[in-house]
Amino acid sequence: MEHVQQTDLPRPFPRHLLSLLRSFSTSGLLVGVLFFAVSLTPSLIPRPYLIQAVISGFSLAAGYAIGVFLRWLWSFFELPEPTVRRARTLKIAAAIVSIAAAAVFLWQAAGWQNTVRHLMGLESIESAEPLRIGLVAGLLFVALVFLARLFRLTFRVLSRWLQYFLTRPIANALGGLIALALFWSVANGVIFKFALRAADSSFQQLDALIDPDIAPPVDPAKTGSDASLLNWDELGRQGRQFIASGPTGAEIGAFFGGAAPDPVRVYVGLNSAETAQDRAKLALEELKRAGGFERKSLFIVVPTGTGWIDPAALDTLEYLLHGDVASVAVQYSYLTSWLSLLVEPGYGSEVANALFDEIYGYWTTLPKDRRPKLYLHGLSLGAMNSQGSVDLFDVISDPFQGALWSGPPFQSALWLSVTANRVPDSPAWLPRYRDSSIIRFTNQENSLEIPGARWGAMRIVYLQYASDPVTFFDPRSFYREPDWMKAPRGPDVSPALSWFPVVTGLQLLADMALATTSPIGYGHVYAPEHYIDSWMAVTDPKGVTAADVGRLKAEFKGKF
Repeated sequence: MEHVQQTDLPRPFPRHLLSLLRSFSTSGLLVGVLFFAVSLTPSLIPRPYLIQAVISGFSLAAGYAIGVFLRWLWSFFELPEPTVRRARTLKIAAAIVSIAAAAVFLWQAAGWQNTVRHLMGLESIESAEPLRIGLVAGLLFVALVFLARLFRLTFRVLSRWLQYFLTRPIANALGGLIALALFWSVANGVIFKFALRAADSSFQQLDALIDPDIAPPVDPAKTGSDASLLNWDELGRQGRQFIASGPTGAEIGAFFGGAAPDPVRVYVGLNSAETAQDRAKLALEELKRAGGFERKSLFIVVPTGTGWIDPAALDTLEYLLHGDVASVAVQYSYLTSWLSLLVEPGYGSEVANALFDEIYGYWTTLPKDRRPKLYLHGLSLGAMNSQGSVDLFDVISDPFQGALWSGPPFQSALWLSVTANRVPDSPAWLPRYRDSSIIRFTNQENSLEIPGARWGAMRIVYLQYASDPVTFFDPRSFYREPDWMKAPRGPDVSPALSWFPVVTGLQLLADMALATTSPIGYGHVYAPEHYIDSWMAVTDPKGVTAADVGRLKAEFKGKF
């Protein structure tokens, strides 16, 4: 009994800890720390330390998995193995090299982030919080390794049980498939769907909020008024904001020194009707009621995922066209665009198609000399759905006048085709397409005036920033360098940005989530002055001089 009482119970703990540390693969740690180190290099958007830590943790885990796989290949091909003493020496050396490399790269992280911040006009940071990054990344790495080992244990248990009934190769294969399906179903059905439902619920509640400062319109011509076909409360938060905001005819007239009508804005909320077709029909009838087809220009606008329409785009347009313009939009979601893009990229296409079919179908029945000029517009997910709403071959006999698509997401089919088939000497971030008579690209530097090029009957402009990850994320960046990273680079892309397998893909995924945190005029936040240049090219407004454009840019500078 006395011997038992004197036993030092906690003593085995250090041995277990040492055993746990020894269980890590030397090659895995070497490759993992290499990935961790390069994850600290800059990408497109400045990163706060917590996002950087998550990227670094996943990079460390990905590198570790690759290192373990390479070690397995070495054993599989029965290549020479080091002695036990040499293996221990290698592990110690690997640990020293790994710690040193991580420390050096963590020390340089602030400088790398500042190369991006300086391009965007942001103040430098003194520190990238290296200790916090290392701690959070390390904890995340351990959690991911634990999940990987849990998967391996599940696979072994299943395959051993199946060997009672099947041959060993079949049991192993089936056990692996069952384990994979089990883990995927848990991740997809429990974690992923729970997170999505939580996001969906929070965005739905936000969309339903009614700003007490925004009263229903009194003007019977406006959507949501007592005379409107649409209920004010059903327009959604973004719809109410869109209808209540924007310049008045008096403000536009005062700017140009003359009279101007109030622009017509029509918006149909997600709750205004059950189906996409019904909402599109409501939009058409409300547009007729409000006199939208009596204006000189009509714009079919597809909102972002949340239902938002960028005021930097629409307000500047209404000024340039002296208020004689109508715009119509239908909400299809209240989820943020990048989340919709990753979860369900086809989200909203049905509504965009229905809206275009209704508006364009009616527009083609009107006399050509008395109908408005018809244009399309969309930002972000709205740009992708707007592009997908029309087949240019279907409208060739009676074409609309043009389109402005800003921040087109990387999955946009038309944008992908045009970029892939660009003129060979033009960069991927600013392509030139054929003779530039139909499609042109621009960014912060107005690139729409191309020597020797003349516009055709239809004018399509893509406004995109080279620093926009929503546009330039590419799933293939996990295993190959994207074209937009090759020289010459965009003016807002850090020269310190380098491509690394796997890591660059993880960085760009994080950049997508941070895309709207950049200063205006960079990332996924488009500036009114760049919209003005684009609208000038698309609509070619009469009576607007270069001096007017300069005054309008000054008017909107810093407004949003």
